Amino acid sequence: MVKTEFMNALMQLAAEKNLPKEIVLTALESAMVSAYRKESFTHGEDIAVKIHPISGEVKLTMKKMVSEAPEDEYREISLKEAKKKDKTLKVGDTIVAELPPPNAGRIPAQIAKQVILQKLHDAERGAIYEEYVGKEGEIVTGTVQRVTPEHVVIDIGKTEAVIPQNEKSPTERYRQGQRLKLYIVEVARTTRGPQVIASRAHRNLLRDLLILEIPEIAAGTVEIKGVAREAGYRSKVAVFSRQSGIDPVGCCVGLRGIRIQNIVNELNGEKIDVVQWSDDPRIFIANALSPAQVLSVTLNSTETAALVKVPDKHLSLAIGKEGQNVRLAAKLTGWRIDIKSASEMEAEKAAQKDEVAEAEVIEQALEAEVPAPAEETIEELATGEETGPEGEAAVAAAEGEGQPEGVGIEILMPVDATLPQQPSKIRFAEEIMAGRNGKSRKKEAPKKEQEGKDASVKAKKTKANKKTYYEDEDFES
Repeated sequence: MVKTEFMNALMQLAAEKNLPKEIVLTALESAMVSAYRKESFTHGEDIAVKIHPISGEVKLTMKKMVSEAPEDEYREISLKEAKKKDKTLKVGDTIVAELPPPNAGRIPAQIAKQVILQKLHDAERGAIYEEYVGKEGEIVTGTVQRVTPEHVVIDIGKTEAVIPQNEKSPTERYRQGQRLKLYIVEVARTTRGPQVIASRAHRNLLRDLLILEIPEIAAGTVEIKGVAREAGYRSKVAVFSRQSGIDPVGCCVGLRGIRIQNIVNELNGEKIDVVQWSDDPRIFIANALSPAQVLSVTLNSTETAALVKVPDKHLSLAIGKEGQNVRLAAKLTGWRIDIKSASEMEAEKAAQKDEVAEAEVIEQALEAEVPAPAEETIEELATGEETGPEGEAAVAAAEGEGQPEGVGIEILMPVDATLPQQPSKIRFAEEIMAGRNGKSRKKEAPKKEQEGKDASVKAKKTKANKKTYYEDEDFES
């Protein structure tokens, strides 16, 4: 009866902790070993406890090693005594002896209780870790428990998940009791138990929501080729149909947009653009820039860059607010995209044509120039060809004839025969300074001359205005 009640209590404990019965039995056996070691009769022997999983019978065993000359009587046994129990034993073997389990006192029972609780707690943490470590990269639903400036704590059932600051959506405001879908990024084992890191900003959250909401994607008829997301603001999804006759974009949007609207509501109003994937990079880039219209796409494979031409009225739409549309398109396609309007590209082409025409004109002008006349060199002078008497004199001067000793040979530079020869003149610093002073005097001379002219004109005016007075004596004679 006692054993039956013991097994019932064991099964109930396993059900409450949501643990297998074997784990609970192992924890109980470890607790009983700790309790029996506190008893005085064991003295540190190597003991073990085994509980029968059906009947609940407890067996206490002790292990000893066979030795010729035992040093530790609690862990070793002599060969002679070991052969009394089993004649096949030899030195180095282990003998297992069964002991009657003693009645544990209060202190061993308290120790057993603590050990059982600790073992069960560790086993529960391990079971939770094993359960959620397999859910990495999946979506779970939870309820907001606490909101702090550093993180948000979400209750996901058996444990709690944490949303760090960098995994929050910038436009979302969390409140206690709010139900959310989370993407599990990582599950880590810590001293406080398993720690689940969740995210609301990860791009795979949008991918998994599409799989949940759209049956064609879950069935594999429509495939998601890429996702580019700026959490809380806008996202782009590239889809492809594996079956002809099925519109992948229409399947994702749904009738009157009901399918995509459910995902938008879950993401708190985030805009989602669903575009069709193509193996041609030009078509794919043009689709990724929707809703803007694209006129042409020029690829540069070496630099993985694309030049996109759009109408003037669609330039701002293609770039998007703060460059958001083109940035998401670049992330989705993997190409660096440069957008230009039609008028801008035409202006650049016209400027290039003007530059080419100007270069051609300059080249033609250079080709049409008359070649320079032949120049007389010192070699020609030395040979005396076409030089005449003056040339011979120059050769003699070049060879140093008639020059005093110590005077070096003057090398004649090429001379243009068409230009009059001007004798070179060496100017010294005094002459240069005197010239500068002369210039200043020449500038001052007109000023003095003008002052002289003004003085003469003034004297004439004064003489004309001066009156002449005569005395009476001049008329008497």
